[in-house]
This record gives sequence, C-alpha cells and structure tokens, in this order.
Amino acid sequence: MDADDNLVRMANRIGDFFAAQPDHEEALAGIAEHLRKFWAPRMRADFLAAVDAGAPALHPLVREAVTLHRTLLAPAAVR
Repeated sequence: MDADDNLVRMANRIGDFFAAQPDHEEALAGIAEHLRKFWAPRMRADFLAAVDAGAPALHPLVREAVTLHRTLLAPAAVR
C-alpha cells in the first residue's frame, strides 16, 4: 500500500463516519472540515492529487465533498 492508498483509506473511514449523518449537506461539509482541520497541508495536497488521478476506491461521499469544497481543502502553499 502506497501513501496515496493510505490517504484514500483514511478519507474513506471519515466518509463512513459522516455517511450516518441524516443531512447530506452537513455530511459533505463535515468531511471537508475534518480534512481541513486535522490533515496537514502536505497530506491534503497529496490527497487532492490522488483524487485528481482517479482514486477509484474513493468513497462517493468523500469524492462529492472534495468536489464541492475543493477551495477549502487546497492548501495555500505547500513546500
């Protein structure tokens, strides 16, 4: 398992948690907010690159959250 696979696996676990939310929009916002708050900018940049590359195993809810809230997730600058 490479680093991108691990990031997708971690994001999917977050997606599984928020999938139980009764409000779909709150679930999407919750996923994005969790990634923004608790993932380092480098992790978010690598994860977004994996999503852009296809990440076929990505939870559909996570994919939707990334699409909807991408500007929130994109790090300002990554070294």
